[in-house]
Amino acid sequence: KPSGKGGKNRRRGKNENESEKRELVFKEDGQEYAQVIKMLGNGRLEAMCFDGVKRLCHIRGKLRKKVWINTSDIILVGLRDYQDNKADVILKYNADEARSLKAYGELPEHGEDHLSPGVQDQPG
Repeated sequence: KPSGKGGKNRRRGKNENESEKRELVFKEDGQEYAQVIKMLGNGRLEAMCFDGVKRLCHIRGKLRKKVWINTSDIILVGLRDYQDNKADVILKYNADEARSLKAYGELPEHGEDHLSPGVQDQPG
C-alpha cells in the first residue's frame, strides 16, 4: 500500500525557466563582471573581478535558493561604494551567456589570465 509520499509528479517544475532564453544582462554603473575563485559557503564566495580586484562577494537571498554557483563561473556583482573589497552577486551567467559576453567584447577573451598566481605587476 503506497505511503503517500513520493510519486511521479512531486518534483516537477523545478527548472521551468532553465531552457527559455533570458535577455543577456550587461553590467551597469557600479557593477562588474567577475569569475568565481572559491566558494566560502554561507552564501559567500571569493571572486576575481575583471577590473583586477579580488572581492568577497555575498550571494543575495533570491539567488541563493535558486542558483547554484560553482568555481570559475562568470557572475555579475554589484560594487559597494563604501567597501571596495566586498560586492554582492547580482546574477550568474550560464555558459552560453558567458560566451556571448565574450563575443560582445564585454569579457576579456581569456578570463583566467589575470587569475593566475604569477602576476608580476602587483606590489607586495
